[in-house]
Amino acid sequence: MVLRLLRYEFYCYLRVVILSGKQLSDNIKAQLAKEVATFPEKYGRVPHLAVVLVGDDPASATYVRSKGKACDLIGIQNTTIHLPQDTSEESLLEQIRLLNEDEGVDGILVQLPLPDHIDEMKALYAIAREKDVDGFHPENVAALWRRRTEPEDNPKYSVPCTPRGIIRLLKAADVEIEGKRAVVVGRSNIVGLPVAKLLLNENATVTICHSHTKDLGSITKEADILVVAVGEAGTVREGMVKPGAVVIDVGINRGQDGKLHGDVDFEGVKDIASVITPVPGGVGPMTICSLMENTVDCFINRQ
Repeated sequence: MVLRLLRYEFYCYLRVVILSGKQLSDNIKAQLAKEVATFPEKYGRVPHLAVVLVGDDPASATYVRSKGKACDLIGIQNTTIHLPQDTSEESLLEQIRLLNEDEGVDGILVQLPLPDHIDEMKALYAIAREKDVDGFHPENVAALWRRRTEPEDNPKYSVPCTPRGIIRLLKAADVEIEGKRAVVVGRSNIVGLPVAKLLLNENATVTICHSHTKDLGSITKEADILVVAVGEAGTVREGMVKPGAVVIDVGINRGQDGKLHGDVDFEGVKDIASVITPVPGGVGPMTICSLMENTVDCFINRQ
C-alpha cells in the first residue's frame, strides 16, 4: 500500500491507516484565516458567530470554549451568551429573536443539550435559516435532501457540521466513494441521516442501520465504507467489519476508565480495516472546522 501525506495526518500500524482529522482541520482553518483577513477590506467587517449556552454542563462548556478558540484562530468574531440553567423557554426564544434581528450577527448556534424544560426543536427552528450554522433549520434540511451539489461548491445552505467534516476527511484521504457500498449505523438528524445523504451525493450505495436492525453484523460486514454514529461504546466489534473497509467512528463515550471511547472497538477492528478514525482526534476536529466553514459561508451569503 502506498501511503501519501496530503493534507491529512496519519499513522501506519501494520496495514491500517489511522486517519486523524487534526492536521486537515488545521490546514483548512489556516486557509480560512487568510480568507477572513481580506474581509474587512471587501465587506467592512469579519464574520460574527453567536453561541448560546444554557446551564453549566461541563461537556457543553468545553465544546463552547473549543469553538471560541477556533474563532479566535481564524479571526471570526465570537460572542458567547451564557444563560442560567433555569432560563425559561420563552426567554431563550426571545434571545434567539434578538440575534436573528441583529445585522451584525452572521451565525447562531444554540449549544445542545438544553435543559429538559426547553423544547430543543422549538429553539433550533427559531434560528433564522440564513444564520443556522448547524444546518438544523427545516429549510436547510430540505435543501440538503433536494440538492446533489457539494456544499463547498454551492454553499447556499448549511450542512450539519459532522457529516460535512466526514466527507472532507474521506476525500482528503483519497478514499474512493463513488460506486462503493456504504453502511451508516445510526439515523439521527445530526449525523446519521445527513451523512447518508452526502454519501449518496457522492454516488455511493447507502444502507442505514439502527436499533431495530436485525443481524447488524451481517450488514456492516458488507460495507466498503462504514460510518458508526450511535453513541454506544463498542457497537461495532471484530467480526462485524469487512477486511479492508474504511471505518469512520463518530462516537464519543466516557468509559469507566475515565477515557474516551468510540462506537467501534478500535483494538479489535484496527487490524481488519484499511482506514480507521481514532477517538478522540478523528472526526471531532473536523466538526469544529466545518462549523467555522459554515460560519464563513453564512457571512458571505448574507453580503
